[in-house]
Amino acid sequence: MTHHQLTDEAKPPDAPARQQNLRFSSTRRGARLARQLAVQQFTEWTGLPYDSDPARTVALVTAELASNAVRHGSLPGRDFRLTLILLPDRFRMEVTDTRPERLPPPVTLQPADETSGRGLLIVQSYADCWGRTVHDAYTKTVWAEVRLRTTVS
Repeated sequence: MTHHQLTDEAKPPDAPARQQNLRFSSTRRGARLARQLAVQQFTEWTGLPYDSDPARTVALVTAELASNAVRHGSLPGRDFRLTLILLPDRFRMEVTDTRPERLPPPVTLQPADETSGRGLLIVQSYADCWGRTVHDAYTKTVWAEVRLRTTVS
């Protein structure tokens, strides 16, 4: 039985409720489109408003992951892939690029005069969890998850 043939009753607790995979050009425009699509898909799947805290977090984290893939993980003529996964209690964003040898560095605080290098610090601060995975000699995936919760003001 394939994943698509499973009924809701037969799905394991962490099985994705929904999943989407898309490829984008390794350009600033591709990163921007990935961010916009992630937020649009998040709001459609969860029913949470576009201006909710979780939707804003999805926008910020996806923007950082996608821009890192463009800036540090691209090879000429190679796209990056955005995978969006809705799980029962969280939303997962995965960005796969073509530079497995360029793993994200450990997250450290940067001096205040630095103008770059804070992207993963932002991801670590806003995402509930994040990490990286190298599946093969050609790609790596950096992922982050946001819990599905709202705060009442």
